[in-house]
Amino acid sequence: MTKTVTFYFDYGSPATYLAWTQINNIIEEANATLTMIPMLLGGVFKETGNVSPATVPAKGKWMNNDLKKHAELYNVEFNSNSFFPINTLNLMRGAIAAQNMDIFQKYSEAIFTGIWVKDLNLGDISILQDYLDKSDINTVKLFDLAQSDEVKTILIQNTKEAVAKGVFGAPTFLIGDELIFGQDRLNFLKLALKL
Repeated sequence: MTKTVTFYFDYGSPATYLAWTQINNIIEEANATLTMIPMLLGGVFKETGNVSPATVPAKGKWMNNDLKKHAELYNVEFNSNSFFPINTLNLMRGAIAAQNMDIFQKYSEAIFTGIWVKDLNLGDISILQDYLDKSDINTVKLFDLAQSDEVKTILIQNTKEAVAKGVFGAPTFLIGDELIFGQDRLNFLKLALKL
């Protein structure tokens, strides 16, 4: 029986970016299916009482080094973002709009790369629009859809659903009732998928 991995994510999380660089290979090797659910990490933090590791100076410094080491292990590009933390509300609404427009892979590639490789401030709407236009994404349609009541409601529901399922941060993976948190636990995900 094919297993489904549900991946709760927010583009503003560097650990989520690193997990994203690895997830497709894991899914393919396991012959599983992947469902990516955009959520608002700030909303999850608020509801669970969690905070970003970056708010604790010593932990933030350690985590930055840890992320760089994981990027090296994964053989992927990674740069700390000068504008971190970025307000990702528009980006996450954009993810839902991109799913509806069937350009989610292209959009996610652009956003993750823009933040965690190119060091852009994609929380700034004018920078975001210019960058996406140059990435050949129809920003008129995307932004219009992203500001619709339907998309706004879906993001709220996704975030509430994540919290209800025990999500407290990003990235979080669910396989059935099993919750696996963090890009540094991808081996646990492989274990759950019997890889």
